[in-house]
Amino acid sequence: MQVLDGKALSETIKAELKDEVDAIRSAGGKIPHLAAVLVGDNPASHVYVRNKVRSCEQVGFKSSLIRLPEDVSQEDLLAEVAKLNADEDVDGYIVQLPLPKHIDEDTVNLAIDPKKDVDGFTPVNIGLMTLGLPSYLPATPNGIMTMLERYGIQTTGKEVVVLGRSNIVGTPMSILLSRKGEPGNATVTMCHSRTEGMLFHTKRADILIAAIGKPEMVTADMVKEGAVIIDVGINRVEDASRKRGYRLCGDVDYNGLKDKVSAMTPVPGGVGPMTVVSLLMNTLQASKG
Repeated sequence: MQVLDGKALSETIKAELKDEVDAIRSAGGKIPHLAAVLVGDNPASHVYVRNKVRSCEQVGFKSSLIRLPEDVSQEDLLAEVAKLNADEDVDGYIVQLPLPKHIDEDTVNLAIDPKKDVDGFTPVNIGLMTLGLPSYLPATPNGIMTMLERYGIQTTGKEVVVLGRSNIVGTPMSILLSRKGEPGNATVTMCHSRTEGMLFHTKRADILIAAIGKPEMVTADMVKEGAVIIDVGINRVEDASRKRGYRLCGDVDYNGLKDKVSAMTPVPGGVGPMTVVSLLMNTLQASKG
């Protein structure tokens, strides 16, 4: 089985980005600037944002972190978004999700300037993506597409099954893989919590993408021999033998599948690092106008 090592691939891409930024700096050009808005004290969000800031530093980007309290009003958050929209030095920014329950995520998302939407979540960018026009692609699906391309995994004519229909992963992933071009040109089936006979679909998948947030739900009996598995999930499972009291796992039973499939992403170290690198690629694109 081939391990689709997202961590190693992301380091390769970051080195390429750094070379490009160094060339921009040498030519006296504008250094890409990524900003992040972090609301509250969600531990996972802090980790994600810290990784993004660290990656910016590695490639030579300028980065800004705007911290807001958990009880910030929606009006004040929207005011920060408006400032970022107007700041000519900021090329792209993200508002880290999830947001506190008293804030409407859709309202915030609609306020983001699509030209600075390096997360690729605004309706404008989703619409452009659906039409196959130039846009900022959602970070996780874009990272997966980059991984498929760099590892030489052919998608044209393949049966692809996507587990999960979220706006962040499942739905855009299905759109991207069914578009013309490579990676793409696949026959895509999207399964979700209301899908009947899911086993029928998963067992015929040449490529299976799991993004359902259920620890190790995909087992060996659900996939065919030689399939390619992309595991988007990252879950905490109690494990008294670990110092932290838990272990991280994906939506796929990695150990149960590794002798049956042809290629698979590990968790951690698979899709996660590629998501971060996608933000960097989008930010570099945004800086070029």
